[in-house]
Amino acid sequence: MRLSTRNLWAFAAAALLAACGGETSDSGTGTGSASPTRGTLLQNPPQLVSVVPAASLLLELNTAANLQLLTLGGTPLCDINVYHIEYATVGGTNEATTASGALMVPGGANSRCLGAHPIVLYAHGTTTDRAFNIADLSNPENAEGLLMAAFFASQGYIVVAPNFAGYDTSTLSYHPFLNADQQSKDMIDALAAARSALRTSIGLLTSDSGQLFITGYSQGGHVALATQRAMQAAGMTVTAAAPMSGPYAMAAFVDAVFEGQVDTGAPVLTTLLLTSYQNSYGNIYAQTTDVFEPQYAAGIGSLLPSTTPRSELYAQGKLPQNALFSATPPAPSFAAMTPATTPADLAPVFALGFGAGNLITNAYRLDYLLDAQSNPDGGWPTTTTGVAAVAPAQPLRQDSKVNDLRNWTPTAPVLLCGGDDDPTVFWLNTQLLQGYWASQASATAGISVLDLEAASTAGDPYASLKTQFSAAKDLIAVAAIAQGATDGGAMAVANAYHSTLVPPFCLTAVKSFFDAR
Repeated sequence: MRLSTRNLWAFAAAALLAACGGETSDSGTGTGSASPTRGTLLQNPPQLVSVVPAASLLLELNTAANLQLLTLGGTPLCDINVYHIEYATVGGTNEATTASGALMVPGGANSRCLGAHPIVLYAHGTTTDRAFNIADLSNPENAEGLLMAAFFASQGYIVVAPNFAGYDTSTLSYHPFLNADQQSKDMIDALAAARSALRTSIGLLTSDSGQLFITGYSQGGHVALATQRAMQAAGMTVTAAAPMSGPYAMAAFVDAVFEGQVDTGAPVLTTLLLTSYQNSYGNIYAQTTDVFEPQYAAGIGSLLPSTTPRSELYAQGKLPQNALFSATPPAPSFAAMTPATTPADLAPVFALGFGAGNLITNAYRLDYLLDAQSNPDGGWPTTTTGVAAVAPAQPLRQDSKVNDLRNWTPTAPVLLCGGDDDPTVFWLNTQLLQGYWASQASATAGISVLDLEAASTAGDPYASLKTQFSAAKDLIAVAAIAQGATDGGAMAVANAYHSTLVPPFCLTAVKSFFDAR
């Protein structure tokens, strides 16, 4: 669930950024052995990492390679001051820890870049890079930081984007991946720290207007929605939210994967998930060989996130690249889902998840599938209650239910954006959440859903965006065919779909949605 820079409109970021070394102090860290209060800004004022002039950003975007991004995001209006913030938060068992993130503050001569501005609180997608820092716009792998700068900070929004506990300078030894409670606390703490920073000298010309928008992509879509839920429960102000391509219906989504619809990147995502839930709830395994094949079991509980690139982990035999499950059914009755063959357009993707050198043991998969039969999800594969199983007995299914977001209804406007053919985070997540909200008497009328694959209707505000998205897919397919693809470019499109195709188009819709508030 990672947004990648590969084949995305390239930025020569190093040429754009004037790095600035900011002096910092530890005035917010407290004294003695007591842990700082959650949300405490640990460097006050925070470190100024870089300054991105609007003119330089425009010059870089106004090239053949980047022109489409300029068209979608708009002409940069504001200079951007990028700060690295560090703050106190908690881990998956509520243990005290630290985390870091980016605070992007618009400035410059344009009158729209000064004064009070709304905040966009952004949750990033999955990364295996332990050193990931979204404030480092010179990193060519930091596509999301650059997109936040181009779409929001350069347009006058203040951007707060945490790296999450377990990354960058965080003292946590693991990452609480898709732990809704912890990750929403992390987001809220990052926001508190950023607002503290804006009350220092860095906020003399640009301040918080009080409007708060929440968004995020992939893993970050789940985090964004969990954060809106937590803030609503706490009586905090949320102006609007727009999660993108997130695994909102966690219990149903994990069921679908174990029932043969193996998503792209499944070995990495499953390892992150099981590590997170083992650290947070302690119930996934007594020993790693209870879940993982022996060749991977040693050390896998601390493997991700890692400072070793993912490609090297594959080369070293630490993880399989594709094979999550064995090609041998765990029992004859499950042969039809080893792999799943429907929907047909994603069947080739599902098939990649099965084979020799698989990550998860057949015994563990069988235990999971038997529980899914006995205690089925209420929304998938058939709809009954629309929510997660009432009493799952298998630990991973129990934990997935805890982090399933089909249990509340928003009071602030929400836009859900994604694509129906997503092979990484299946569209069923958005469909099930939309169906759940539609069934609730307390649901508001402020819920919108954008499927980039859906046919346009009369008066469709996203008709042009859908047309451009379709054209972008066609370009990838044509290029693959020219390079010898015999499947009409289908696999090339699938490989690009979640990481590079969907994000800029959804962000365009999200910005329009926020601008209208």
